[in-house]
Amino acid sequence: MIRIALGSDHAGFRRKQILRDFLVKRGYQVADLGCPNEERCDYPDYARRVADAVVRHRADKGVLVCGTGIGMAIAANKVRGIRAAVCWNPLTARMATEHNWANVVCVPGRLLTDTQVKATLKAYLDATPEPGRHKRRIDKITRLDKRRCP
Repeated sequence: MIRIALGSDHAGFRRKQILRDFLVKRGYQVADLGCPNEERCDYPDYARRVADAVVRHRADKGVLVCGTGIGMAIAANKVRGIRAAVCWNPLTARMATEHNWANVVCVPGRLLTDTQVKATLKAYLDATPEPGRHKRRIDKITRLDKRRCP
């Protein structure tokens, strides 16, 4: 069973609840890592929880929701080993997996309908990373990730 770490800030809370139910119905094991309600909170806290779960192999993939998905992606990508992608439609979600081997998807809580976000998440999870030229590029990203830049 594929394990999904799920997190949001206050702007993504309602959407996170909908996606949690969607994922469970599709047979995924879901760890909801917060936030617990719509009270104002800081998205980096929840991005880190989800990113840590992925890099520590407590989850196979991560899903993050904030107002636009952008803040969550920026924060999650600060965790070594994370490749978080902002996805606003099924095409970008599929490409994030196939070409970029994203291990975290970040979706907007405020800009898409529930149906659009579910379709985006489904495309992300149903896609398969493509080898070949993409692997070479992912290896380069991994080397950058391991390097400490001043």
